[in-house]
This record gives sequence, C-alpha cells and structure tokens, in this order.
Amino acid sequence: MGIRRTFALDLHDDPELIAQYRAWHAPGAVPRPILDAILATGIKLMEIYLTGNRLFMITEADETSSQHGGRPGASTDGDTEAWEALMWSFQKPLPWSRPGEKWVQAECIFRLASDRAACPEPPSPGPI
Repeated sequence: MGIRRTFALDLHDDPELIAQYRAWHAPGAVPRPILDAILATGIKLMEIYLTGNRLFMITEADETSSQHGGRPGASTDGDTEAWEALMWSFQKPLPWSRPGEKWVQAECIFRLASDRAACPEPPSPGPI
C-alpha cells in the first residue's frame, strides 16, 4: 500500500450546482488531460465522496512519489488551470482552511486494521 491522504472541501449549498458538479465527475466526464495530469503526480488512486455539500477525497500514491499521496490541483498546465477554475465555481473553502487553501487534509484519528497499526504519520501537507 502507498501513502494515503484524505481531504475535505465544501460545495456551494445549491442543489443545481451540486448536480452539475456530480455530472462533471460522472464516468467519462473528467477530461483525459486532467486524468493524465493527476496520474503524472504519482497518484494511483483517487476517490471523491459527497454527503450533503461536503466532499471527501482519498488519494493514494507510491511512497516514492514526489507528491507523497497526492496534492490535487498542484499542476500548472493550461488544461489543469482551466479545470481548477471551473471546479472552483462549485467549491468553497472550509471555514477553518488557510487563505488560498482549497482541499484541507484530514487528520487520521482512528484506524481499525487487522495488523492493529495506528494511523500512519501524515506527510507534510503543503498547500492544495
């Protein structure tokens, strides 16, 4: 298993905007250049969950990845910048996020696993 990180972010509490955001993330809807840019950061797995207007994202990357579990939105190519601007029209920062911070890394406080290992030490979060 690689390094796993979990993030949270809110959407604007508007059913129409939430429906549009869901549509942009339906199978086949995310543009290929965006998927390629995410994979290029070393992320091997990315899942986004929605409850109400709160998003949770789980990323996993190889331990050798320079991104240490992923920093979504870190790419600066034109396609990614355009995608991030579009997504930001649906998203809003969490009340406790730092200025300019989008996805906020969540802290693991409990882990149930057969090997009884505690939560892993998180890598340095860096800005998202």
